[in-house]
Amino acid sequence: MLRYPKVQQVAEIGGLRVGGQPGENPPLLVGNMFQKGDALLKSRKQGEFDRARAEERIRELESVSRETGIPGMVALVANTEEEIKGYIDFVTDVTDMPFAVDIWQQDVRLAAARYVAEMGMQDRVLYNSITPWDKDIASQVSELKELGIRHVVIQAFDTNDKTSSGRLTSLEALLPSAQKGGFASILVDTAAMNLPAMGLSLKANHLIKERLGLPVGFAPSNGSYMWRKSAEGDAKKRFPAVDAAAHAVCALLSDFLFYGPMSGTSRVFAAVGAASAMTAALAYEETGALPAGAHPLGEMFPDVLEQFRQDSA
Repeated sequence: MLRYPKVQQVAEIGGLRVGGQPGENPPLLVGNMFQKGDALLKSRKQGEFDRARAEERIRELESVSRETGIPGMVALVANTEEEIKGYIDFVTDVTDMPFAVDIWQQDVRLAAARYVAEMGMQDRVLYNSITPWDKDIASQVSELKELGIRHVVIQAFDTNDKTSSGRLTSLEALLPSAQKGGFASILVDTAAMNLPAMGLSLKANHLIKERLGLPVGFAPSNGSYMWRKSAEGDAKKRFPAVDAAAHAVCALLSDFLFYGPMSGTSRVFAAVGAASAMTAALAYEETGALPAGAHPLGEMFPDVLEQFRQDSA
């Protein structure tokens, strides 16, 4: 039930492992920084932000990642070339963690990739993303290959077929072009459009792992924050519970999750840690194998892990 016959690819991004069989590795959690409305921003046009608070967020991410055994990463959101350069300089100055660029415009996204290549940090960045809506996918992939970018995300979504199988079809159409880049790893984003439709993304994750073995995930925050925006009255007070629950459920069939604003770091890591420990326990019952290295099963529930080891001895 929890094992795929297809060999499951494991990406290694700046030392972080992403993908594999269920229960093998906990999901990579990626939080946004400098997105629209981020309280850190003072002036997006001038690239000004609260550096002290930004560093505090990164330190919190590093700390909770160690405590839970869940790999973490910051995704940098920007609208211009100069803006993203400043954010990259800041993040690489204060942490050794790998990072992602989360940029909608293809020209700015490629400018970020060029800057990363200039700094010789191609193995430390996750390029997010190659999408069905990009104007020239072939030239984008060609430049990324020339720059030596190693890790990319592909968006899988078909506006004419919004089902889980439509996401798989979209991926299969994009994949041949992306594979020409010779990337070390390709992660697939199955595009959550709203909270209930995450079920379709989860089904797409299963189909993709079953057929292709690629690391899969999406952004549950798209759905949970959309729900918060539309909620009325006291319903908004339930947002932390809804957000944590959404991420925990999605962690059961995902190799990575974009969890939105880093103000949610603590609750999301805790929720995903609990879900990942349950998945590892289920995988252990089926296979007898326990996760190696840092994992929520060991970091959050060490007594349970030790009992499993004694039982299997």
